Formats: sequence, C-alpha cells, structure tokens
Amino acid sequence: MSGRESDELALLDATAQAELVRSGEVSPVELVDAAIDRIERLDGELNAVIHPRFEKARAEAADPALPDGPFRGVPITLKDLWPRSAGDPFHQGINALKEFGYTADSDSHLVANYRAAGFVIVGRTNTPELGLAATTEPHAHGASRNPWNTDFGTGGSSGGAAASVAAGMTAVANASDGGGSIRIPAAMCGLVGLKPSRGRMPMGPHKDEWTSSIEHVVCHTMRDSAAILDATSIHSMSDGVIAPYPERPFADYVGDDPGRLRVGVCTDIRPGITLSPECHDVAVEVGEILERLGHDVAAGRPDALVAVPDGSMGALSMAGTAARLAEVAEIIGRPLVEGDVEPTTWELAQRAEAITGVAVVKAEASQHAFRRKMLSWWEDGWDLLVTPTTAMPAPRIGELASDPDDPFGSLLKQIPYAVYTSAFNVTGQPALSVPAGVSADGVPLGVQLVAAYGREDLLIQVGAQLEAELDWASRRSPLR
Repeated sequence: MSGRESDELALLDATAQAELVRSGEVSPVELVDAAIDRIERLDGELNAVIHPRFEKARAEAADPALPDGPFRGVPITLKDLWPRSAGDPFHQGINALKEFGYTADSDSHLVANYRAAGFVIVGRTNTPELGLAATTEPHAHGASRNPWNTDFGTGGSSGGAAASVAAGMTAVANASDGGGSIRIPAAMCGLVGLKPSRGRMPMGPHKDEWTSSIEHVVCHTMRDSAAILDATSIHSMSDGVIAPYPERPFADYVGDDPGRLRVGVCTDIRPGITLSPECHDVAVEVGEILERLGHDVAAGRPDALVAVPDGSMGALSMAGTAARLAEVAEIIGRPLVEGDVEPTTWELAQRAEAITGVAVVKAEASQHAFRRKMLSWWEDGWDLLVTPTTAMPAPRIGELASDPDDPFGSLLKQIPYAVYTSAFNVTGQPALSVPAGVSADGVPLGVQLVAAYGREDLLIQVGAQLEAELDWASRRSPLR
C-alpha cells in the first residue's frame, strides 16, 4: 500500500475503517499494512510503538478465522503495562524486564475481548515505568514525543498510545488509567479519552476489578469510544466488580439528547498548585458551550476535590509499588537492586518499608470516606462536573523525567497534571477528557467531564454534543 493510501485511511476512525472491511472496499490486510506503513514512517521521530508485531499482525489479518466482530480487521495497539498478549514482550517500562527478555504466556481477558471484536494487534506502546509518571519517558525505552510538537511530551502513563493515535498510526489504542493515565495523554494529544467506571472493564486474570486502575482506549471520536466499550466490556463470573449497564448499548447514546442537565464548572485548585490560564480558559469555554446548548451551568464542585489530600493515596502508591517490584523480582529470579529501576520508583519502594499493614488498612478506609464525600455532590442533584483535564499544558521533554538527585521531587512536579483526574480513580466514577483548544506552543488542551458512578451513557451523550460543536474529530496533528 502506498503512503498516500495509508494516509487517507489514517484520517478515518475505527468505526469507518470497520465499515470499509464489511463492505469489501478494504481488506483487513490492507488496513494492517496501512498502519504498519505509518508506524515505520513516523515512529522513528515519536517512539510510540516500542514492540512491533508486524508479521504476526499480517498473518492474523489474512487468517480466514479472524473473528467477524464489529471491528474486524481494524488495527489496534496495546499499552505495555497491564494488558498481556501471549508471546509478546511485557516490560511495564522496567529495564530489568527488558534485559531479562520477558514475554507474556497468555492473553489478558480484555485482550481476548479485543481479538473477539475483530481487532488486529500491530504492536505494544511505550509507557513510563510501572505507569507511575504523568510523562512517558522511561529509561528502558526512551521518551515518546508529541506529534503536535515533538519538543513536548505526550503525558502519561498512556503516552505511547496517545502519540500513536494522534499521529494516525492506528485509529485507536488500548490505554489504562490509575490516576489520569487515559485522560492526561488524551488531553495533551488532542484525543477522546474516557476512563470508565470501576468494574466496567474486565481486568483479569492478573489484576482485579476492585482497583483504582481501569482499561479502555484513546481515539478520535465519541462513537469509537462508545462502540468499543460495548464490544469489550464483557465480563465473566470470576470478575470482582461489575458496573451496572445502561438500558441500551453505549453506542446508542451517541447523538442522543441528554435533556437539561445541572452542570458545575470547577476551575478552583488545591492550595499550593497554580492553574495555567490556558487550561482555565478552555474549561470556562466548554461551560459556556454547554450553557448555549440548554444546560443549567454554574460554578460548582465537590469541596473534597480541592481539599489538601491526607496522604492515603501516597501511602497506597508506595505500598503498591513495592508489591509490584516484588512481582518483578519473582519473574527474573533474583532480588531487584537500585539500578534495576528508575530513581523515583526505587524511592517509592524504599519508603514503603515504613508503611505497616495497619497503615494500609487505614489508608484504604480514608479512600472509602473520600469517595462518599465526593459522590454526595452528585446525590445533591448535580449531573455533571466540568474541570480542566490538567492544570498545566504538556511539559517539554525532560521536564518531568525521573531525577536521580531528587527522585521524590520528580514525583511532586507531576502533581499539577493529575490534580483534577486522580480523585475519580479513587471514587471509581467515569470521567472523559475531550479536546478543547491548543496552547501557545501548539499542543492540545483538554477538558474533563465527570458523571456519577455507572453513567458513561451521560458522558457519551454530552461528549457527542461537544464533538459536534468543537469539531475536534476533523483535526489531525501536523506530523505526516
């Protein structure tokens, strides 16, 4: 396939690509070849797809047994963090796993759902070590760069995924979100990034559904996000939490009237953190658009959102990091030493040694109390919360990278990028980042919409309204 033909296909979303396959206008192999062509031409500059699986993808696309699902033949990438694909590298951004040459021995349940939907996996994308950073610059694989301006980062931890979609390598990419890791890169790369409700997606067998992390995708359109949610949020009896389903398929809510909603716009921020005027302004503008669309819009937010945190999330992050490094040590068959991981990761794990089991239980109880405080705002009659996705635009490459001289300070510098997003990983609510503007440096800015638990249907309705107004789906990064 010529570069021109692959560029034309790159302008289509996954739904349109699947329609071409169903009509016989394009074959799965042609779609896969177009994605490979784009990756080979562009990824040298972006470093988004760190584990290509091109020959496997071509063979799977040509196989008559390729499942006849709703996305038959559509290329997708997997983030190299949570979803495992049998026989492929699985490094989680960790140099020790890279040097060991570790590969997964089975598919995660979500990956099995992607395959059943007809997706063809063309590679795995870059991620910061253990997904701990709001920038994708792991020592193991190097920095991913923003297709809108390659001097800037892509956000984290789904930064490789967002870069690959923003550059048109694939129309959609798997992503995960434990503190904003779908929404932050989506905001910085001009994409739709929906973090589903806790228990919406299957996380097994290597992780449980009762967690702050959740999987979905980054993409260009609300219809893709909704239809892929329908195709992949398929559970088994072994899943620990299953979110309630709406009355209709999620795709049916695209273009559906949500009615007159009570919307709160929050541009307040936690003490000690500065909100960029650019990020402030796009949130206000989205509020004004929603008001013009007939919604009741006012300043409003849960008080707990902007309160000084009590440290419980930090304690759980430290303990969780230590536990995950213990799993890595078990895989490679030896104890980890300081040089095996980045300074910030090592520092978190070392600090975990002072955290007792009692402290972990208390931290979890604090998180549950926080969830109840937050959700009381929706119980009081609000339908939707609007915030900036991040407090600052995309950072320059190197600005947030792990610093061996100040490893914990490296982590603190990332707080403005997750200050609006991480709360909703604690509460388990669905949250959506949509493209809403461009910074003075030419990198996209995002606005976050948050609904009550289980109400992805509402986010899809309102997201589709904003897509029609802002027309982000027709815009692409300048990289060609």
